[in-house]
Amino acid sequence: QVQLVESGGGSVQPGGSLRLSCAASGSIYRINDMAWYRQAPGKQRELVAAITTGGITNYVDSVKGRFTISRDNAKNTVYLQMNSLKPEDTAVYYCYCQHQRRWEGPVQYWGQGTQVTVSS
Repeated sequence: QVQLVESGGGSVQPGGSLRLSCAASGSIYRINDMAWYRQAPGKQRELVAAITTGGITNYVDSVKGRFTISRDNAKNTVYLQMNSLKPEDTAVYYCYCQHQRRWEGPVQYWGQGTQVTVSS
């Protein structure tokens, strides 16, 4: 079993910055892809950014050039640096990981979510 614990959400004015962190813990064999999703009220959950074990990244178009995803494989931790925040970035942000078990197939895990509010 793997647990994901997120931190770093909060309220910020437009143009501000926040940094989200998500640490995986538990009986970990190997963490594969890690990602951040978000869900705004009344909308579907969407992928914001993802990163492979080797550091390959991809972003939703709306955050390109403003958000940066990174990870520390030794700490099983993923980060999301969010700059130039806009009101439309307001959402609950969820951490995601794919855990490769030693003897069985991979399993997906989600964090509990952290609120990000961008408002003046």
